[in-house]
Amino acid sequence: MTVPSNTTLVGAGDDARLLGVFLTVNTGTNIVVRNLHLEAPVDHFTTWSPGDGTRGSWNARFDAMTVITGKHIWIDHCTFTDGRFPDREAPLGFHGEHVQRHDGLLDIEDGSDFITVSDSRFEDHDKAILIGSGDGRGDRDRGHLKVTFLRNLFTDITQRAPRVRFGQVHVLNNVYRGRAADTLYALGVGVESAIFSERNVFRYRQGAPTLAVADYGGDRFHDTGSWFNGGPAHLNAVATGLGLTTDVGWDPAAVYDYRSLPSESAVERYVVHHAGAGRAYERP
Repeated sequence: MTVPSNTTLVGAGDDARLLGVFLTVNTGTNIVVRNLHLEAPVDHFTTWSPGDGTRGSWNARFDAMTVITGKHIWIDHCTFTDGRFPDREAPLGFHGEHVQRHDGLLDIEDGSDFITVSDSRFEDHDKAILIGSGDGRGDRDRGHLKVTFLRNLFTDITQRAPRVRFGQVHVLNNVYRGRAADTLYALGVGVESAIFSERNVFRYRQGAPTLAVADYGGDRFHDTGSWFNGGPAHLNAVATGLGLTTDVGWDPAAVYDYRSLPSESAVERYVVHHAGAGRAYERP
């Protein structure tokens, strides 16, 4: 299902759903997607790629939503999930692991720009959000992929929340929670990316702040005031330990006006109660 330009797609009621639909924006502009449960489609013919990673990997084809060369898009109060078909219930494949039948929940690529994802939920998924077309696609993405993630809730997400290539991404007042044993990382710093993380809450039981940031070929990451398991996250120290510089070359406050929730409790209270489809909007 492709959403054309100048379209507002709003779920009517608290239980509006797109089940197994591959929702796409392809060269569209001025689009709002709001108040929808988006259940990721199942790829029944997923492929095994033995050269992907150290042990090989399953690769599915469909995302819940993909933005391709889209501009001026607002995704708000949505819930992204595997829904009725979680991969933990899929058949066993190579290495005794479950076949991965889903790709991403939300991908943003091919020079997309000025995207805001706010007050939404991403739940129970492996590779959640990928920004950028590929390490070798700077011709398409360099200078674009300006994306803001604001007050979203990430629960039991294994990785890519988001993983960024080339993009200039502001990650503000989001909440991340799950089991450390089931988590690879939250924020993936890819090629030529510039992630500015600000006052996010990370709760990973028995985990360490190193779960919050991972280096995937990038060199820049900055955090201001985030928390990890009730204390300061010190993510700039984590980034420096990975060989990253904390000078990302831009400051969101110089680009646009915004309000930041100032405390860990305020962020967590607001996001848990208001993020996701079917939940009332309240100005924080």
